[in-house]
Amino acid sequence: MVEHPVTSQKTTKVFIPHPHAENCSIVGVLEQLAPHESTQGRRIALILHGSLGHKDYLFQKRLALRLPLDSFRFDFRGNFETPGALHLAGFEDDIQDLGVVVQYLTREYGYVIDLLVGHSRGSVAGLHWLSRYPKEETSSVRGYVNASGRYRMHKMYDQMNKPEIKAQLERQGYYEVKAVVARQPVSMRVTAEDHHKFASVDPSIVWDRFPATVDVLTIHGLKDAVVPPYDAFIYGQILGARSPGTHNLAIVEEADHNFTGRADEVVATVLEWLDMLERKTLKTGLWHTGVREDIDQPSPRASL
Repeated sequence: MVEHPVTSQKTTKVFIPHPHAENCSIVGVLEQLAPHESTQGRRIALILHGSLGHKDYLFQKRLALRLPLDSFRFDFRGNFETPGALHLAGFEDDIQDLGVVVQYLTREYGYVIDLLVGHSRGSVAGLHWLSRYPKEETSSVRGYVNASGRYRMHKMYDQMNKPEIKAQLERQGYYEVKAVVARQPVSMRVTAEDHHKFASVDPSIVWDRFPATVDVLTIHGLKDAVVPPYDAFIYGQILGARSPGTHNLAIVEEADHNFTGRADEVVATVLEWLDMLERKTLKTGLWHTGVREDIDQPSPRASL
């Protein structure tokens, strides 16, 4: 695996006043390669976390510290340092939060949004933002990384139909999802209505409205028990049919939904793909994620 040095030169915590939520500021971290130079017209990457996550978990911080461009990662409303209520189906809030971040970075710093990297729910929000927001806000984006992104939203009903979950819903009208976020215990109540709202999110918007010029990398683990790996193939079918934008599908054989123990592999894959994006050598197809040696190595039977 190629070694990628730490590239960030300055880390700054930023508080973005939320124009649509009272007493709320979106909290994020700005990584800058050349902090003493003007940011006017400089390209920046946005890194979006998933459900019950935060700006520094999984591979997000590692990636931010190794990207060859400035980056901003932030907590969506209700997560870690950004105030608000946690909801299973808060996609509209996430999309709005992303829009607020984009407007702030472009207005206050003069940044040009170049790359988005989304994990799970964050990826769904990013895909919808690119598909729904005005072109004057999205047209600068050249690349999108879709990590563990869900397409078949109705599959969340499988969770609700689990015997222990179904029993709690029938008994008390909700069930609780518990997690540890940034070493702090977090709990979220989920109702049947939350599942209905989740399932009502329309993923088919990317068929016709996702920008045809944006190059996309979809990366998904075969051991993902949260979002079925088949969803990655659906995205490959949709986004691989566009032109001139390309789509590369990277399947990580031993990875789960959060790429546990595989963060460095995810970072290396994104950086190699981004390098090809810069050199304009991307072509739609499958992507190797550090297993080429295994593919090229003949089996013991073949060598006899």
